[in-house]
Amino acid sequence: PAAGWAQQPTSLDKVTVAGWSKPIVEVTPLLVEEDKGFYRAQGIDLAYVPGAGGGDAIRNILSGQADVAFTDPGSLFAALDKGEKLRAIYDIYPQNVFNVVSLKKSNITKPADLKGKKIGVYSLSSGTRQNLLVLLHQAGLKESDVTIVVTGLLNFAPLLQGQVDATAATDTGLLVGRRRGLGEVNVMEVGKSLNVSSDLFVVRDQVFQQKKPVLRRFLHAYRDAAAWMIAKPEEAAQLAAKRAIDGSDPAVNLEIVRARNAASVSELTRRQGLGAMDLASLQHAADVYHQLGLIGKPLKVAEVVTQELLPGRTQP
Repeated sequence: PAAGWAQQPTSLDKVTVAGWSKPIVEVTPLLVEEDKGFYRAQGIDLAYVPGAGGGDAIRNILSGQADVAFTDPGSLFAALDKGEKLRAIYDIYPQNVFNVVSLKKSNITKPADLKGKKIGVYSLSSGTRQNLLVLLHQAGLKESDVTIVVTGLLNFAPLLQGQVDATAATDTGLLVGRRRGLGEVNVMEVGKSLNVSSDLFVVRDQVFQQKKPVLRRFLHAYRDAAAWMIAKPEEAAQLAAKRAIDGSDPAVNLEIVRARNAASVSELTRRQGLGAMDLASLQHAADVYHQLGLIGKPLKVAEVVTQELLPGRTQP
């Protein structure tokens, strides 16, 4: 309506999000701007840069190709461990959605069974690899005790064809695999041993200091988009059919949307709103990564996590 447009800011601030993936169904809140206008409504001109894993997303903000990285905590910890100055500003998925999947006949039921096996990951810089390492290390295994094979995103074909014995995936990857006839599988959920957030929005410290008002409006828009997807999953699934590269089947889209909606909420977000970050959980995860030797030095998560830009927070 014309009245609505009259209130919109005349110039938009561009915000580029570096994704861990191509524009797929599970990032629908970032894909439906043409249809819904959540970002324009907050004065944001949204752009999306695809990647292959959370490490890619961080590289794309470090090189200045993007402002905000959509990345997993393991990739964040690895970058901080290298001395990068980063800030986590929003918890996209407070639930750990990573798993390791094997065919029933392989009899791989616990992390120790992975020794000497070939295991697929989406990419070497993805949360699938980071979370696989957590599982291995908790069983006293090192990365060198297994053979890691890059299989690409949501790809169970190598598992079905016997090229790998198990594959690290996410809940949505597994869901799509089951739809495509994956059959009987054993699933080890990483969340059962380390239930930490799956993905966060992360920015360079310099960008955080310089662009607080813009980032605050971006987070407001993202939260509006995420809340819309939770409230209207069917509409989100239909729009994903139009906007996502893997969205051809609205029925599958709906399952993916519902899985992502479930991962977006937690006890904490029910109390404090979408995006609220669980400092204790993230600190525990950083400690585990350090204890397991996945990062070289202990991290103080409170120094890199900030909630001040979250919608509804009082501005300092």
